[in-house]
Amino acid sequence: MVGVEREFDEQPVGQELDLSSLRNAVLFYQEALKVYRELIDVGTTATQRELLRSGLIQTFETTYELCWKYMKRWLETNLSPDEASGVNRRELYRICAENLLIDDVNQWMEFHQARNRTSHIYNETVAEEVFSVASRFLPYAQDCLKQLEERS
Repeated sequence: MVGVEREFDEQPVGQELDLSSLRNAVLFYQEALKVYRELIDVGTTATQRELLRSGLIQTFETTYELCWKYMKRWLETNLSPDEASGVNRRELYRICAENLLIDDVNQWMEFHQARNRTSHIYNETVAEEVFSVASRFLPYAQDCLKQLEERS
């Protein structure tokens, strides 16, 4: 996962999207979720559970960031370089839904809000709430990737 954001930033606008970093992030997130679910039930300690949860939240954070950045890049490349410039996240997701990149603007806003709360993970209650949202993210990330692949 290290360097994934840098790879995204190096892609020039106006060319076909290289989705490999998003694809890798989604696969890594899928594997992280699988490992969490396998290990959480085998008698892990509280510290181990917290570490697993923290790792999954961090992987969610990276994957979420790549999803919305690739959506924005797709809009810039396929509609207009100004289409998503300066819009707030809800508007970005509305435009993405209009262009069939996502289905549920409200769900993506919930992921966005959870991502914004990751800076407050030192609070156990917040960490549990973010984890609850993050653990539902995989099918949305997979569908986003699929839609981008089909339209790029």
